[in-house]
Amino acid sequence: MNAFGIYVHWPFCAAKCPYCDFNSHVRASFDETRWSDAIVRELEWVRRAQGNAVPVVETIFFGGGTPSLMSGISVAAVLEAIARLWPLAADVEVTLEANPASAEAAHFHDYRAAGVTRVSLGVQALNDADLKFLGRLHDVAEAKAALKMAMTTFERVSLDLIYARPRQTARAWRAELNEALAFGTEHLSLYQLTIEPGTPFAVQAQTGQLQVPDDDSAASLFEITQEMTATAGRPAYEISNHAVPGAECRHNLLYWRYGDYAGVGPGAHGRLTLEGRRVATSAERLPERWQERVAQGGHGYTEMCSIDDADAAREHLLMNLRLSEGIDLAAYRARWSIALDETKIADLANDGLVRVEAGRLAATPRGRLVLNSVIAALAA
Repeated sequence: MNAFGIYVHWPFCAAKCPYCDFNSHVRASFDETRWSDAIVRELEWVRRAQGNAVPVVETIFFGGGTPSLMSGISVAAVLEAIARLWPLAADVEVTLEANPASAEAAHFHDYRAAGVTRVSLGVQALNDADLKFLGRLHDVAEAKAALKMAMTTFERVSLDLIYARPRQTARAWRAELNEALAFGTEHLSLYQLTIEPGTPFAVQAQTGQLQVPDDDSAASLFEITQEMTATAGRPAYEISNHAVPGAECRHNLLYWRYGDYAGVGPGAHGRLTLEGRRVATSAERLPERWQERVAQGGHGYTEMCSIDDADAAREHLLMNLRLSEGIDLAAYRARWSIALDETKIADLANDGLVRVEAGRLAATPRGRLVLNSVIAALAA
Protein backbone atom coordinates (compact mmCIF):
# COMPACT_ATOMS: atom_id res chain seq x y z
CA MET A 1 0.00 0.00 0.00
CA ASN A 2 1.21 3.52 -0.80
CA ALA A 3 2.51 5.77 1.98
CA PHE A 4 -0.36 7.70 3.55
CA GLY A 5 -0.49 11.14 5.15
CA ILE A 6 -3.08 13.68 6.23
CA TYR A 7 -3.10 17.40 5.45
CA VAL A 8 -5.26 19.61 7.71
CA HIS A 9 -6.02 23.09 6.37
CA TRP A 10 -6.67 25.87 8.88
CA PRO A 11 -7.94 28.75 6.72
CA PHE A 12 -7.71 31.74 9.06
CA CYS A 13 -5.02 34.43 9.22
CA ALA A 14 -4.63 37.61 11.24
CA ALA A 15 -3.87 39.45 7.96
CA LYS A 16 -3.56 38.56 4.27
CA CYS A 17 -0.04 38.89 2.84
CA PRO A 18 0.05 40.66 -0.55
CA TYR A 19 1.99 37.85 -2.27
CA CYS A 20 -0.23 35.02 -0.98
CA ASP A 21 -2.67 33.10 -3.18
CA PHE A 22 -3.28 30.35 -0.62
CA ASN A 23 -6.80 29.75 0.64
CA SER A 24 -6.54 32.02 3.66
CA HIS A 25 -9.17 34.32 5.15
CA VAL A 26 -9.27 37.05 7.79
CA ARG A 27 -12.16 36.79 10.26
CA ALA A 28 -12.77 39.09 13.22
CA SER A 29 -14.04 36.13 15.24
CA PHE A 30 -15.13 32.53 14.84
CA ASP A 31 -16.13 29.55 16.94
CA GLU A 32 -12.93 27.51 17.00
CA THR A 33 -14.59 24.43 18.51
CA ARG A 34 -17.09 24.29 15.64
CA TRP A 35 -14.24 24.42 13.14
CA SER A 36 -12.18 21.68 14.75
CA ASP A 37 -15.35 19.56 15.11
CA ALA A 38 -16.02 19.98 11.37
CA ILE A 39 -12.46 18.89 10.54
CA VAL A 40 -12.94 15.79 12.69
CA ARG A 41 -16.21 15.01 10.93
CA GLU A 42 -14.54 15.26 7.52
CA LEU A 43 -11.75 12.96 8.72
CA GLU A 44 -14.40 10.44 9.75
CA TRP A 45 -15.95 10.62 6.28
CA VAL A 46 -12.57 9.93 4.62
CA ARG A 47 -11.99 6.91 6.84
CA ARG A 48 -15.41 5.47 5.93
CA ALA A 49 -14.72 6.05 2.23
CA GLN A 50 -11.53 4.00 2.47
CA GLY A 51 -13.55 0.96 3.53
CA ASN A 52 -11.55 -2.10 4.53
CA ALA A 53 -8.28 -0.60 3.31
CA VAL A 54 -6.77 0.85 6.49
CA PRO A 55 -3.48 2.61 5.72
CA VAL A 56 -0.99 3.55 8.42
CA VAL A 57 -0.67 7.31 8.90
CA GLU A 58 2.99 8.22 8.47
CA THR A 59 2.73 12.02 8.36
CA ILE A 60 0.32 14.75 9.43
CA PHE A 61 0.64 18.39 8.38
CA PHE A 62 -1.28 21.40 9.71
CA GLY A 63 -1.08 24.09 7.02
CA GLY A 64 -2.91 27.29 6.26
CA GLY A 65 -3.73 29.99 6.70
CA THR A 66 -2.04 30.27 10.09
CA PRO A 67 -2.33 27.06 12.12
CA SER A 68 -0.47 28.69 15.02
CA LEU A 69 -3.67 30.66 15.63
CA MET A 70 -5.21 27.35 16.73
CA SER A 71 -5.42 26.49 20.39
CA GLY A 72 -3.62 23.44 21.69
CA ILE A 73 -7.05 21.99 22.52
CA SER A 74 -8.09 22.10 18.85
CA VAL A 75 -4.82 20.58 17.65
CA ALA A 76 -5.14 17.82 20.24
CA ALA A 77 -8.76 17.14 19.22
CA VAL A 78 -7.76 16.66 15.58
CA LEU A 79 -4.79 14.45 16.43
CA GLU A 80 -6.84 12.35 18.83
CA ALA A 81 -9.44 11.80 16.09
CA ILE A 82 -6.76 10.72 13.60
CA ALA A 83 -5.34 8.26 16.14
CA ARG A 84 -8.84 6.88 16.73
CA LEU A 85 -9.58 6.43 13.03
CA TRP A 86 -6.24 5.11 11.71
CA PRO A 87 -3.19 3.28 13.03
CA LEU A 88 -0.23 5.65 13.42
CA ALA A 89 3.35 4.85 12.48
CA ALA A 90 5.57 4.60 15.55
CA ASP A 91 7.60 7.54 14.24
CA VAL A 92 4.70 9.55 12.79
CA GLU A 93 5.79 13.05 11.76
CA VAL A 94 3.39 15.82 12.84
CA THR A 95 4.18 19.26 11.40
CA LEU A 96 2.50 22.57 12.21
CA GLU A 97 3.12 25.79 10.28
CA ALA A 98 3.67 28.77 12.59
CA ASN A 99 3.82 32.51 12.12
CA PRO A 100 6.24 34.38 14.41
CA ALA A 101 3.56 37.00 15.08
CA SER A 102 1.29 34.38 16.66
CA ALA A 103 4.01 32.27 18.30
CA GLU A 104 3.47 31.94 22.03
CA ALA A 105 5.37 29.76 24.47
CA ALA A 106 2.17 28.42 26.01
CA HIS A 107 0.77 27.48 22.60
CA PHE A 108 4.04 25.83 21.55
CA HIS A 109 4.11 23.72 24.72
CA ASP A 110 0.46 22.77 24.18
CA TYR A 111 1.19 21.74 20.57
CA ARG A 112 4.11 19.62 21.74
CA ALA A 113 1.95 17.98 24.42
CA ALA A 114 -0.74 17.28 21.78
CA GLY A 115 1.77 15.39 19.61
CA VAL A 116 3.30 17.95 17.23
CA THR A 117 6.90 16.93 16.51
CA ARG A 118 7.94 19.51 13.93
CA VAL A 119 7.30 23.23 13.35
CA SER A 120 7.75 25.16 10.11
CA LEU A 121 8.31 28.82 10.99
CA GLY A 122 7.43 31.42 8.36
CA VAL A 123 10.14 34.02 8.97
CA GLN A 124 10.26 35.06 5.27
CA ALA A 125 12.90 37.82 5.63
CA LEU A 126 15.61 38.91 8.05
CA ASN A 127 15.25 42.67 7.74
CA ASP A 128 12.37 44.77 8.96
CA ALA A 129 11.91 46.79 5.75
CA ASP A 130 11.32 43.67 3.66
CA LEU A 131 9.09 42.11 6.29
CA LYS A 132 6.89 45.20 6.10
CA PHE A 133 6.94 45.04 2.28
CA LEU A 134 5.84 41.38 2.44
CA GLY A 135 2.94 42.31 4.71
CA ARG A 136 4.23 40.32 7.67
CA LEU A 137 2.99 41.25 11.14
CA HIS A 138 6.27 40.40 12.90
CA ASP A 139 9.67 42.08 12.94
CA VAL A 140 13.10 40.46 12.95
CA ALA A 141 13.37 40.49 16.74
CA GLU A 142 10.05 38.64 17.06
CA ALA A 143 11.13 36.14 14.39
CA LYS A 144 14.37 35.35 16.22
CA ALA A 145 12.56 34.99 19.54
CA ALA A 146 10.01 32.64 17.97
CA LEU A 147 12.76 30.60 16.34
CA LYS A 148 14.64 30.21 19.62
CA MET A 149 11.40 29.19 21.36
CA ALA A 150 10.61 26.64 18.65
CA MET A 151 14.08 25.12 18.73
CA THR A 152 13.87 24.57 22.48
CA THR A 153 10.37 23.07 22.29
CA PHE A 154 10.23 20.78 19.26
CA GLU A 155 12.33 17.94 17.97
CA ARG A 156 12.61 19.46 14.50
CA VAL A 157 12.26 23.02 13.18
CA SER A 158 12.19 24.40 9.64
CA LEU A 159 12.90 28.03 8.75
CA ASP A 160 11.15 29.61 5.73
CA LEU A 161 12.53 32.53 3.72
CA ILE A 162 11.48 34.27 0.51
CA TYR A 163 14.18 35.57 -1.84
CA ALA A 164 14.35 37.34 -5.22
CA ARG A 165 12.61 40.27 -3.59
CA PRO A 166 12.63 43.68 -5.31
CA ARG A 167 16.07 45.34 -5.31
CA GLN A 168 17.62 42.33 -3.56
CA THR A 169 21.25 41.96 -4.60
CA ALA A 170 23.34 38.81 -4.65
CA ARG A 171 25.51 40.25 -1.88
CA ALA A 172 22.49 41.02 0.32
CA TRP A 173 21.02 37.54 -0.21
CA ARG A 174 24.35 35.89 0.63
CA ALA A 175 24.50 37.80 3.91
CA GLU A 176 20.86 37.02 4.78
CA LEU A 177 21.15 33.32 3.93
CA ASN A 178 24.41 33.06 5.86
CA GLU A 179 22.62 34.48 8.91
CA ALA A 180 19.74 32.01 8.45
CA LEU A 181 22.11 29.05 8.17
CA ALA A 182 23.88 30.14 11.36
CA PHE A 183 20.68 29.63 13.37
CA GLY A 184 21.29 25.90 13.06
CA THR A 185 17.90 24.57 11.95
CA GLU A 186 18.24 21.26 10.12
CA HIS A 187 15.70 22.26 7.46
CA LEU A 188 15.16 25.41 5.40
CA SER A 189 12.44 26.18 2.86
CA LEU A 190 13.78 28.88 0.54
CA TYR A 191 11.20 30.13 -1.92
CA GLN A 192 11.68 32.46 -4.84
CA LEU A 193 9.12 35.28 -4.79
CA THR A 194 6.57 34.66 -7.53
CA ILE A 195 3.82 37.04 -8.57
CA GLU A 196 0.61 35.04 -8.35
CA PRO A 197 -2.51 36.08 -10.32
CA GLY A 198 -5.21 37.76 -8.28
CA THR A 199 -2.90 38.97 -5.51
CA PRO A 200 -2.17 42.62 -4.61
CA PHE A 201 1.40 42.10 -5.83
CA ALA A 202 0.04 41.06 -9.25
CA VAL A 203 -1.88 44.34 -9.48
CA GLN A 204 1.22 46.30 -8.48
CA ALA A 205 3.33 44.43 -11.04
CA GLN A 206 0.83 45.16 -13.81
CA THR A 207 0.88 48.89 -13.04
CA GLY A 208 4.67 49.05 -12.77
CA GLN A 209 4.67 49.75 -9.03
CA LEU A 210 6.44 46.46 -8.30
CA GLN A 211 9.47 45.09 -10.11
CA VAL A 212 11.08 41.79 -9.15
CA PRO A 213 14.54 40.64 -10.32
CA ASP A 214 14.67 39.58 -13.96
CA ASP A 215 15.09 35.90 -14.91
CA ASP A 216 18.89 36.04 -15.07
CA SER A 217 19.16 37.72 -11.66
CA ALA A 218 16.68 35.28 -10.13
CA ALA A 219 18.63 32.36 -11.59
CA SER A 220 21.80 33.75 -10.05
CA LEU A 221 20.12 33.97 -6.63
CA PHE A 222 18.87 30.39 -7.05
CA GLU A 223 22.41 29.18 -7.81
CA ILE A 224 23.77 31.06 -4.77
CA THR A 225 21.11 29.32 -2.67
CA GLN A 226 22.14 25.87 -3.92
CA GLU A 227 25.83 26.56 -3.40
CA MET A 228 25.56 27.98 0.12
CA THR A 229 23.15 25.39 1.48
CA ALA A 230 25.23 22.52 0.09
CA THR A 231 28.39 23.96 1.63
CA ALA A 232 26.57 24.26 4.96
CA GLY A 233 25.55 20.58 4.88
CA ARG A 234 21.93 21.32 3.97
CA PRO A 235 21.74 20.47 0.27
CA ALA A 236 18.56 20.80 -1.77
CA TYR A 237 16.49 17.64 -1.72
CA GLU A 238 13.75 19.43 -3.68
CA ILE A 239 13.70 22.64 -5.72
CA SER A 240 12.96 24.91 -2.73
CA ASN A 241 13.73 22.69 0.26
CA HIS A 242 17.07 22.03 1.92
CA ALA A 243 17.98 19.79 4.82
CA VAL A 244 20.65 17.90 6.67
CA PRO A 245 20.41 14.38 5.19
CA GLY A 246 17.78 12.53 7.22
CA ALA A 247 15.98 15.72 8.30
CA GLU A 248 13.87 16.13 5.16
CA CYS A 249 10.17 16.91 5.64
CA ARG A 250 8.62 13.47 5.31
CA HIS A 251 5.17 14.87 4.58
CA ASN A 252 6.41 16.81 1.58
CA LEU A 253 8.41 13.79 0.41
CA LEU A 254 5.14 11.88 0.46
CA TYR A 255 3.66 14.45 -1.97
CA TRP A 256 6.65 14.46 -4.28
CA ARG A 257 6.92 10.66 -4.31
CA TYR A 258 3.22 10.59 -5.23
CA GLY A 259 1.89 8.84 -2.18
CA ASP A 260 -1.67 8.99 -0.87
CA TYR A 261 -2.90 11.79 1.36
CA ALA A 262 -6.23 13.00 2.66
CA GLY A 263 -6.75 16.75 2.46
CA VAL A 264 -9.29 18.04 4.98
CA GLY A 265 -10.49 21.57 5.64
CA PRO A 266 -11.57 24.44 3.35
CA GLY A 267 -9.86 24.35 -0.05
CA ALA A 268 -7.78 21.28 0.78
CA HIS A 269 -6.76 18.91 -2.02
CA GLY A 270 -6.06 15.20 -1.67
CA ARG A 271 -5.01 12.08 -3.55
CA LEU A 272 -6.60 8.88 -2.30
CA THR A 273 -6.82 5.27 -3.42
CA LEU A 274 -10.48 4.26 -3.12
CA GLU A 275 -11.60 0.79 -4.28
CA GLY A 276 -8.39 0.46 -6.25
CA ARG A 277 -8.85 3.80 -8.06
CA ARG A 278 -6.68 6.89 -7.80
CA VAL A 279 -9.03 9.73 -6.79
CA ALA A 280 -8.38 13.48 -6.66
CA THR A 281 -10.36 15.40 -4.05
CA SER A 282 -10.90 19.15 -3.80
CA ALA A 283 -12.86 20.93 -1.07
CA GLU A 284 -14.98 24.07 -1.08
CA ARG A 285 -12.68 27.05 -0.58
CA LEU A 286 -14.94 29.49 1.30
CA PRO A 287 -14.74 28.46 4.96
CA GLU A 288 -18.41 29.08 5.80
CA ARG A 289 -19.66 27.18 2.75
CA TRP A 290 -17.27 24.33 3.52
CA GLN A 291 -18.60 24.17 7.07
CA GLU A 292 -22.19 24.04 5.77
CA ARG A 293 -21.31 21.19 3.42
CA VAL A 294 -19.73 19.20 6.24
CA ALA A 295 -22.77 19.75 8.44
CA GLN A 296 -25.11 18.55 5.68
CA GLY A 297 -23.16 15.66 4.15
CA GLY A 298 -20.17 14.84 6.34
CA HIS A 299 -17.59 16.36 4.01
CA GLY A 300 -16.86 19.58 2.14
CA TYR A 301 -15.57 18.11 -1.13
CA THR A 302 -16.82 19.76 -4.31
CA GLU A 303 -14.83 17.45 -6.60
CA MET A 304 -13.96 13.77 -6.39
CA CYS A 305 -12.50 12.69 -9.72
CA SER A 306 -10.96 9.39 -10.77
CA ILE A 307 -7.53 9.83 -12.32
CA ASP A 308 -6.73 7.47 -15.17
CA ASP A 309 -3.31 5.86 -15.25
CA ALA A 310 -1.97 8.12 -18.02
CA ASP A 311 -2.83 11.29 -16.06
CA ALA A 312 -1.60 9.78 -12.79
CA ALA A 313 1.70 8.88 -14.46
CA ARG A 314 2.09 12.49 -15.64
CA GLU A 315 1.38 13.79 -12.13
CA HIS A 316 3.87 11.32 -10.69
CA LEU A 317 6.54 12.47 -13.16
CA LEU A 318 5.88 16.15 -12.44
CA MET A 319 6.15 15.63 -8.67
CA ASN A 320 9.08 13.21 -8.64
CA LEU A 321 11.36 15.29 -10.84
CA ARG A 322 11.23 18.13 -8.30
CA LEU A 323 13.32 15.89 -6.04
CA SER A 324 17.09 15.74 -6.22
CA GLU A 325 16.81 11.95 -6.01
CA GLY A 326 14.75 11.97 -9.20
CA ILE A 327 12.50 9.16 -10.34
CA ASP A 328 13.06 5.40 -10.16
CA LEU A 329 12.43 4.41 -13.77
CA ALA A 330 11.72 0.74 -13.07
CA ALA A 331 9.31 1.50 -10.21
CA TYR A 332 7.56 4.12 -12.36
CA ARG A 333 7.11 1.64 -15.20
CA ALA A 334 5.88 -1.08 -12.84
CA ARG A 335 3.34 1.24 -11.17
CA TRP A 336 1.80 2.71 -14.32
CA SER A 337 2.77 0.27 -17.11
CA ILE A 338 4.21 3.30 -18.89
CA ALA A 339 7.85 3.80 -19.80
CA LEU A 340 9.41 7.20 -20.45
CA ASP A 341 10.70 7.75 -23.97
CA GLU A 342 14.40 6.81 -24.05
CA THR A 343 15.06 9.07 -27.05
CA LYS A 344 13.68 12.10 -25.18
CA ILE A 345 15.77 11.20 -22.14
CA ALA A 346 18.88 10.89 -24.31
CA ASP A 347 18.23 14.25 -25.98
CA LEU A 348 17.81 15.98 -22.60
CA ALA A 349 20.93 14.24 -21.27
CA ASN A 350 22.92 15.40 -24.29
CA ASP A 351 21.77 18.96 -23.53
CA GLY A 352 23.03 18.57 -19.95
CA LEU A 353 19.56 18.85 -18.44
CA VAL A 354 19.08 15.36 -16.96
CA ARG A 355 21.19 12.41 -15.90
CA VAL A 356 20.47 8.71 -15.40
CA GLU A 357 22.35 6.93 -12.64
CA ALA A 358 21.60 3.56 -11.03
CA GLY A 359 18.22 3.44 -12.75
CA ARG A 360 17.10 6.88 -11.54
CA LEU A 361 16.37 9.85 -13.78
CA ALA A 362 17.10 13.24 -12.22
CA ALA A 363 17.45 16.83 -13.36
CA THR A 364 20.97 18.27 -13.35
CA PRO A 365 21.68 21.63 -11.69
CA ARG A 366 21.27 23.23 -15.11
CA GLY A 367 18.06 21.29 -15.69
CA ARG A 368 16.61 22.44 -12.39
CA LEU A 369 16.74 26.02 -13.65
CA VAL A 370 14.34 25.06 -16.46
CA LEU A 371 12.57 22.18 -14.78
CA ASN A 372 9.13 22.96 -16.18
CA SER A 373 10.51 22.69 -19.70
CA VAL A 374 12.26 19.39 -18.87
CA ILE A 375 9.05 17.90 -17.48
CA ALA A 376 7.04 19.15 -20.45
CA ALA A 377 9.50 17.50 -22.87
CA LEU A 378 9.34 14.16 -21.05
CA ALA A 379 5.55 14.20 -20.68
CA ALA A 380 4.82 15.17 -24.29
